[in-house]
Amino acid sequence: MRIVVIGSGFGGLAAAIRLQAQGHEVTIVEQRDQAGGRAYVYRQDGFTFDGGPTIITAPWLIDDLFDLAGKKTSDYVKIVPIDPFYRIRFEDGSVFTYNSDRQNLLKQIREFRAGDEAGYLNFLKASEAVFDSGMALIDKPFGTIGSMAKVLPDLIKLRADRSVAGLAYKHLKDDRLRQVFSFHPLLVGGNPFQTTSIYALIHHLEQKWGVWFAMGGTGALVQAFVKLFEDIGGTIRYSTPVNEIMVDDRTGKATGVRLQGGEVLAADTVVSNGDVAFTYKKLIAPKYRKKWTDAKVDGLDYSMSLFVIYFGTNRKYEDIAHHEIIMGPRYRGLLDDIFKTKQLSPDFSLYLHRPTATDPSLAPEGCDSWYVLSPVPHLGGPTDWAKQGQAYRDAIIQYLEERYMPDLSKHIVSEHRIDPVHFRDTLSSHLGSAFSVQPTLFQSAYFRPHNKSEDIPNLYFAGAGTHPGAGLPGVISSGKIVAELIGEAQDKSRVRVKRSAEVSAPKREARAAAVANEQAGGAGTIAAEGAR
Repeated sequence: MRIVVIGSGFGGLAAAIRLQAQGHEVTIVEQRDQAGGRAYVYRQDGFTFDGGPTIITAPWLIDDLFDLAGKKTSDYVKIVPIDPFYRIRFEDGSVFTYNSDRQNLLKQIREFRAGDEAGYLNFLKASEAVFDSGMALIDKPFGTIGSMAKVLPDLIKLRADRSVAGLAYKHLKDDRLRQVFSFHPLLVGGNPFQTTSIYALIHHLEQKWGVWFAMGGTGALVQAFVKLFEDIGGTIRYSTPVNEIMVDDRTGKATGVRLQGGEVLAADTVVSNGDVAFTYKKLIAPKYRKKWTDAKVDGLDYSMSLFVIYFGTNRKYEDIAHHEIIMGPRYRGLLDDIFKTKQLSPDFSLYLHRPTATDPSLAPEGCDSWYVLSPVPHLGGPTDWAKQGQAYRDAIIQYLEERYMPDLSKHIVSEHRIDPVHFRDTLSSHLGSAFSVQPTLFQSAYFRPHNKSEDIPNLYFAGAGTHPGAGLPGVISSGKIVAELIGEAQDKSRVRVKRSAEVSAPKREARAAAVANEQAGGAGTIAAEGAR
């Protein structure tokens, strides 16, 4: 079967590898000049900057892809554990070093607030419980309300209606500790005060399996997936934007894609790893979208966007960890600004990434490679980034310089930045959202855009906007779900063909007998006429 995959983010690559391994003829079309989607890599002035995801969890999902193709992960990329996972800094100068050392965590919790150790252990127990049910949610498609009904009792029992922050606030009293154990939804585009508590499973996931990093950066993992895909016979085309998913008027099925410039790639099945909203609104004509109308797409709640400064310094800041979470003076108030009123706040919380703490090769000798990320509202708000971007950048750099990185502005020798306009115009993301559909309770599992389109039966979705959601485990799992759904559809098609053949065989035999009788009768008549 010929399959076209639109986009080469981790979801598209995971789907393409599995489908190629199943024996299909798979072609990936990527609109940019290199693979990765949001995991694009910027290289300048001797520095390497990962454009997007830098936190790897659930490493077995990566191994599964290589195992499926009969290969070893270690032959393609080196993945190493990170310790600490994160260092979390607060305005009052306190620091929480977060890793999987239970005694270390309890000691720090006790120092923050005596008595919260028991609350943390209860939170940990709750995260373990939601992990067991949550991973079941992640590993399967939810194409029908019946599939959701099967897990509903567990969701009710686990209080999935409660938010991650609600769970942390229930068990912990210190406001700083509440932030430490509830910020994780921001890593997948969710508001901790709105994201279902099922996402607390991230805490157990990290505690049991750790946090990892690909040597060479996340881009090295992208290239490992690309090489694996090509090694097993797949084809990837770069600088190849798609203008349209073509649909047959008679059958309602996708027949392929029309590329920018007019070239047509015929396909039996199409997989979109592009933004779900963009795919429906921009690539499929409205007449083919009975369910996913423009109004339906616009009615969803979308995640926040990001403002990211990539920079290189000509000195090292050795006291900064690989992953630093810098909490601003407000927590819930800032999140309300970002997700609800969509106003750009004068204050911010930051994720500071220093990959050269683990892999010095990402910068020239004696230098550090960085990015600093600030969650900001998507383009549904009033912010004019052309006017406000430089001032926002300056405020962030000044803040880092004054509190954590002395003389920073003097040592920046390379710089690049992106904002919500980049997510909209370059990454084709609706409203410039960085993580697509927000992971609220009623936008998760069955209520999230499905992996198989309800409008076009041979169109499938992988990536952040579909089930199970954003983050490397989520998007890689979406690729697995898509490959399984396509395999199931192909099996059903074969069964239908076989049954049709079985039903048709007696009819063909009867028809052949009738024709033979007619021919024999005709011959007898001719002979009789001749005898007369």
